[in-house]
Amino acid sequence: MKFTELALNEQLLDGLDAMGFETATPIQEKAIPVILEGKDLIACAQTGTGKTAAFLLPTLHHLTGTESDSIDTLILVPTRELAIQIDQQLEGFAYFTGVTSLPIYGGRSGESFNQEKKALTTGANIVVATPGRLIAHFNLGYVKISKLKHLILDEADRMLDMGFVNDLLKIVSFLPKKRQTLMFSATMPAKIRKFASRILNNPSEITFAVSKPAEKIMQIAYLIEDELKPKLLQHLLGNRKGKDERIIIFSSTKLNVDKIARALRDTGMDVGQIHSDFDQSQREETLRLFKNGKLHVLVATDILSRGIDVKGINLVINNSVPGDAEDYIHRIGRTARADADGIAITLINRKDRRKFKDIEQLMEKDIIKSPLPPKIQELADKLPRPSKGGGNRGGYGGRGKNTNKPFKKKGGGNWSKNKNRNTRPKS
Repeated sequence: MKFTELALNEQLLDGLDAMGFETATPIQEKAIPVILEGKDLIACAQTGTGKTAAFLLPTLHHLTGTESDSIDTLILVPTRELAIQIDQQLEGFAYFTGVTSLPIYGGRSGESFNQEKKALTTGANIVVATPGRLIAHFNLGYVKISKLKHLILDEADRMLDMGFVNDLLKIVSFLPKKRQTLMFSATMPAKIRKFASRILNNPSEITFAVSKPAEKIMQIAYLIEDELKPKLLQHLLGNRKGKDERIIIFSSTKLNVDKIARALRDTGMDVGQIHSDFDQSQREETLRLFKNGKLHVLVATDILSRGIDVKGINLVINNSVPGDAEDYIHRIGRTARADADGIAITLINRKDRRKFKDIEQLMEKDIIKSPLPPKIQELADKLPRPSKGGGNRGGYGGRGKNTNKPFKKKGGGNWSKNKNRNTRPKS
């Protein structure tokens, strides 16, 4: 469906035309008419499907041409990065409308806090905020919110996972009862439905392809222990040096993000890193350089797995298997966006194999297990066999610690000699 068929005002259509947007995505096609009618909505769609425009466009439609000395729309998000991204998209969509917006999030200077206070007292049309920062302003007693028309929660599941439920309920307690409330989430567990029932009024519901990554993502996995992951990363990325592409590497801990970034810089790669220890200005500058192509590799924790829209990411590497199967979907969803192709590679150590199996079951798909490069396989074969738990620590093969015989699995032979290395032997 074309945006021109969605009954949006001319100012918005002019903005979409200037940005090169012509055809609505499925979530936009379904959600925009519901929101234009003024109904509450709970919508579930995976990352990269166009959720942000699905709620921004009809909200801007309602606000275009209206004057207000109070906040008209409040958008709550889990992270600073997502607040910045939504505000940037607002600037583009609202260019011809005259609608004003402001992002509110922590980690900035006192001057920024004063700017936020001014917007919250004199009235910006749209405020995009993280819950904790907004609560800080509410506690000081000057936020003008009594005339609010729209409340939007984006990445609602993430906010609940991060422990914001009490903050969200406190914020809602300050809002007028008569309002339109929209909740967008990538997943729809029972806790989301329970929370929605507390703040939405007889909502419409839209659900799209939950927990399914884009079909154009080529997914590959390597069975490899932690000791050899730096070698494999250097091998994988060494073959891509000099190419004009963007690569994100996810790791579950800040310590490993630092180690990976150092190891790759030692090989001469342009590498940036982002995790919660970096202040907001550092994170924004790193992300800007990555978007502009000045950094080709970005190493990050899951702080970047949701809500970051960087075009042209060619490769996503999971240096560790995420603890939640849904997080895997969000990580690899950074690539193959807007119908582009992409590759997602996951490095799986022995203790994470069960978690990865859960991911495969969630997606109803077996991921290709690629053989290790020969030189790395040789190193894997030399790794000692662990004393407990059975099995060898080195990817597909290895020799026992005190024996010259190759380690064998029941019924499967020596893993390093298995003819079909893409198939894990049955135990």
